[in-house]
Amino acid sequence: MNAGREAAADIAANVESFVRDVVIPYERDPRLTSHGPTDELVMELREKARAAGVLTPHIRRDGSHLSQRETAMILKRTGLSPLGPLACNTAAPDEGNMYLLGKVATAEQKTHFLEPLVQGRVRSAFFMTEPAEDGGAGSDPSMLKTSARLDGDHWIINGRKAFITGAKGASVGIVMAKSADGACMFLVDLPDPAIRIERVLDTIDSSTPGGHALITLDDLRVPASQMLGASGEGFKYAQIRLSPARLSHCMRWHGACTRAQEIATAYACKREAFGKLLVDHEGVGFMLADNLIDLKQSELMIDWAADVLDTGALGTVESSMAKVAVADALFRIADRCVQIMGGTGVTRDTIVEQVFREIRAFRIYDGPTEVHKWSLAKKIKRDQLQSTQA
Repeated sequence: MNAGREAAADIAANVESFVRDVVIPYERDPRLTSHGPTDELVMELREKARAAGVLTPHIRRDGSHLSQRETAMILKRTGLSPLGPLACNTAAPDEGNMYLLGKVATAEQKTHFLEPLVQGRVRSAFFMTEPAEDGGAGSDPSMLKTSARLDGDHWIINGRKAFITGAKGASVGIVMAKSADGACMFLVDLPDPAIRIERVLDTIDSSTPGGHALITLDDLRVPASQMLGASGEGFKYAQIRLSPARLSHCMRWHGACTRAQEIATAYACKREAFGKLLVDHEGVGFMLADNLIDLKQSELMIDWAADVLDTGALGTVESSMAKVAVADALFRIADRCVQIMGGTGVTRDTIVEQVFREIRAFRIYDGPTEVHKWSLAKKIKRDQLQSTQA
């Protein structure tokens, strides 16, 4: 193991101790709501993480990021509790937004928008998805309808957004809109009276503060200096963010499923039925064995895709493959854990029920499995045509 990975392993060990000893006891806190933990709870946990030296552990003090492989070691540990990524400031959408701003933002933009995020003092939201009833962008970003027009030294933005994670209570927003040049990204201070939350949607998952909101943007004025990058380059910047963000989701939820497996294993090794422990029944023991296999295969897929990103490549294909394989494998794990625990598995006496809900949502977020497979199939066809023409 090289020096960088040794240092990351030490950070990961400290993070794991913090999550297990400090964060997990908060999993029954009354400030956990159907739309996610309250900001009061999030900030309380972050103060504890700051005191323990594990706040934003994937970003060095000079602002540079650890490698993706090193990040995987740490984010898997933060994921051991649904509250862990929030406490350690490695949660979506903040983690992906910090990565994007670190790559694209100007020095002034980093000072104003990025530094408070890295310090864990504020939350952010990424405004890309649009309502299906409006025919807006979802899995197909080219359907982007939110408009941006230049008016002097400001941009005027109008449109609607849907499933905007963490918008309620966020202080930093990244808004995608279409100018005459194409897709653009804008940095905005929140709240803003021109950004109205129509409602916070009731969704299957509940781990994100602020939930997922339906938004109207009505003549939002953004200074030209707050455009992220150049006009028309928004989709390129989205790709910079999306591949690592997909992988980060895999890392965090791998940690959650590791914990669910621990809980299901402990249950199966103490609960008796039909004269013996559950684990001694092949129908249960084999499910735990299958979980172990899926966890290891998922870990290897994450590390493989991380290595590709660490070469500097966009890793679009590799991240799609990892997202499909890992999301589906983790869902199998979560489903088996519920099944092993029977009636207890569908209660909220443990986090297993929540992990099942969160992983089910993950199979849709950051691109449904079917969209990634469709994209991969197009590449297969394109490669085949090129090989036959060569």
